[in-house]
Amino acid sequence: MTEPKHTNRLINETSPYLLQHAHNPVDWYAWGEEAFEKARTENKPVLLSIGYSACHWCHVMEHESFENEEIAELMNDNFVSIKVDREERPDLDQIYMNAVQMMTQHGGWPMTVFLTPEAVPFYGGTYFPPEDRYNMPGFPRILLSVAEAYREKPDEITRNAVGLLTELRRANTSLESIDALSPVLLDAAYRGVIRNYDRLNGGFGGAPKFPPAMTLEFLMRVFHRTGDGEALRIVEHTSEQMARGGIYDQLGGGFHRYATDAKWLVPHFEKMLYDNALLSRQFLHLYQLTNDSMTRRIAEGTLDYVVREMTNARGGFYSTQDADSEGHEGKFFVWSQEEIVAALGDSDAPLFCLYYNITPGGNFEGKNILNVTQSIAEVAKSAETSEAILESVLARGVKKLFELRERRIKPDRDEKILTAWNGLMLASFAEASAILEREDYAEVARRNARFVLQNLSRDGLLLRTYKDGQAKLNGYLEDYAFFIDGLLSLFEATGEFEWFDAALTLTRKTIDEFWDDTDGGFFFTGASHEELIVRSKDYFDNATPSGNSVAADLLLRLGVLTGEADYTRRAVTIFRLTAAAMQRYPPAFGRALCALDFHLSSPSEIVILGEPEARDTAALKRVVWREFQPNKVVIQATPLVAVERQVIPLLQGRSLLNTQATAFVCEHYACKQPVNDPESLAGQITTGTGGKPT
Repeated sequence: MTEPKHTNRLINETSPYLLQHAHNPVDWYAWGEEAFEKARTENKPVLLSIGYSACHWCHVMEHESFENEEIAELMNDNFVSIKVDREERPDLDQIYMNAVQMMTQHGGWPMTVFLTPEAVPFYGGTYFPPEDRYNMPGFPRILLSVAEAYREKPDEITRNAVGLLTELRRANTSLESIDALSPVLLDAAYRGVIRNYDRLNGGFGGAPKFPPAMTLEFLMRVFHRTGDGEALRIVEHTSEQMARGGIYDQLGGGFHRYATDAKWLVPHFEKMLYDNALLSRQFLHLYQLTNDSMTRRIAEGTLDYVVREMTNARGGFYSTQDADSEGHEGKFFVWSQEEIVAALGDSDAPLFCLYYNITPGGNFEGKNILNVTQSIAEVAKSAETSEAILESVLARGVKKLFELRERRIKPDRDEKILTAWNGLMLASFAEASAILEREDYAEVARRNARFVLQNLSRDGLLLRTYKDGQAKLNGYLEDYAFFIDGLLSLFEATGEFEWFDAALTLTRKTIDEFWDDTDGGFFFTGASHEELIVRSKDYFDNATPSGNSVAADLLLRLGVLTGEADYTRRAVTIFRLTAAAMQRYPPAFGRALCALDFHLSSPSEIVILGEPEARDTAALKRVVWREFQPNKVVIQATPLVAVERQVIPLLQGRSLLNTQATAFVCEHYACKQPVNDPESLAGQITTGTGGKPT
C-alpha cells in the first residue's frame, strides 16, 4: 500500500466518519477551540460540514469536492474548515440544521454551514455539486462568493448572523398550555395522523417513505384505549407492507433506512441501529395484539440481525451499516435472476423467483431486490403446488442465498457505539426476552447494559460515544433518557434490581444536569456541557424520539414505581409545554403521544413474587407479557427483597399466598386480591384503559 498523499488532523479522531476524511487535501479541524482561535486570529469565516458515515450523498460530496485539490485549496485559503459527525455531536447538528432550515426551508446531509469566528451561522445549505448543475450553484462558486461577501460586506454578514441567532433563540421558547390534558387531545392527534395515511401502500404520505414506528405505536394505543378497529388495521397493513417490501432485508433480516418509492420496494440501503430498535419493538407489540406468526418472525429476524451484524464482542451495539459496497449503493443486497437460478437450480429457482418477484429485467438498476407481493397461499395456488412444498423451497433458498451473500464484500460498518441508540436497542431486547420468552435475548440485553455502565460512564455522568477502547464526549439528554428507558425495561423483564437502581441514579443525574428550573422541560445539553450559541430543547420525535418524550415516559413510570410525585409533575410540565404543538402537528410527536396516553390512563401496577426460575413464577409472567398492555409497570421479585422493599413501595407488605408464586394487581389506587393461578391473573389485568382528565 502506498502512503496517502495528504493527512490532516482528523487522523487523530475515533469517529469512522471523520476518519474517512483524514486523507482529504482539505485542512480539516475537528470541532474545538483550536479551529475558532485560528478563525479569529486570521479573521476567516468557518466552513462547517456535518454528515455521517452511512450517508450516500456525504460520500458523493467528499469524492467530488473534498478530494478535489483545487476545491480544497479554495477552502484552505479562505476558510477554517471543521468536519463534524452528526451522530457524535447531535447538539451541533440540531443547532445548525435549524439555522439551515430557516435560511433555505429545507435540510439534510451533508450539511454545509458558514459561521463567523464566534460560531454564529450566516449562510448555509446541504449538498453542493462541484460545478453548476441540478439547478444548483457549484461549490467553488459558493466558496468564492461567501469569502468575498465576508471580506467586502462585513456589516451584511453581521446582520445576517445576528438575525439568525435571534431566531434560533426565539425558536427555543415555548409556553405552557393552560388547557386540561385529556383524551380529547389524543383523539384529535389520531385524526391528524391518519389524514395522511396511504390506504394503498400503507405508511403515510408518498415517496420517499420512512418507517413510522412511533406513529404505529401510538395507533396501537388508540386501539387499546378506544377499540377503534381502523387504528389497528392501519398498523397491520403498514407493518405487512414494510415486512414484504425491499425495505426489509428478506435474506438477512433488519430494516433499511427508508424507501425511495411509495411502495416500500426500493430502499436507501443503509441500516441504522435506531430504526431496527424502534421497528423490532413495534413489531413485538403488534405480535402481542395479533399473535401473528409473520409479525413474530420479522421481530426476531430484526433482533437476530442486530446480534449477528451489529454487536461487538463485549455487548455494545454498533451504529450503522453503510448503503454502499464496492462503490455502488445496494450492491451487497441485490441479485440477478441468473445468479439465483445458478444457486438454487432448476427445481427450486422458479418457485423462489415467483414468490420474491425475481425477473430477468430486475427492479433496481437491472438487478433484483427481493420483495413479496402475494401470500404463500396465493403463490402456491398460482404455481399449482402445495403450501408445504413452497415453504420448503423458500427456506432452502433463503438459507443458500444468505450463505452466498456472506461471501460478498460487505458494506462498511460504523463501529462507534452511541449510548442513546444502545438504550433504544436495549429496551427492545429486554421486552423481546419477556414477550417471546427468549432467555438469549435477555442475556444480550444484560451484556449491553453492563457494557454501557462500565465503558460509557465517568464520574457519575454518561458519555456519548465509544470506539476502539476510547469513550468521550458528554452525554446528551437522549443518551440519558434512552438508556434509562432501556434499564427500566430490563428491570421489568427480568426483575433484577440492579437495573432499577442504576436507572434511578441516572434519572436523578438527568434532572440535575438537564432540567430547566426557569421554564420547565429538559435541555438537550447538560450543565457540564460546553457553552454553545444556543442551549436548545428538542421536543419533536423525528427519526428517533426526542429526549423529552422518552424522559416524560420514564418519569411517569418511575412515579408509579416509587410514589415520587415530583417525577410525575415534571412529566406533566413537558406535556403542557408541547400540547399546542401536538395538536398542530401530531405526526411529529409519536412517542410523546404514547407517553401522554400512559399519563391519561390508570396504569396497572403488577407485582409478581416468586422464585425467578420456578415454573409457577414463569406461568404468571407469561400472562403479564402475552397481551398488549402498554400502560403498566411490572415488578418481579423474590420473597426476600429487603433492599427493594425500601425503594419500591409497591413491594411493601407483599408475601406469598399459599407458599406459591403470587401476583398482585393494583390500579387507580385500589388493589385486587392476590392470586396464584394464571387464569385469575389474566382476569385481573385490564385490557383497555379509557381516559381521565388532568
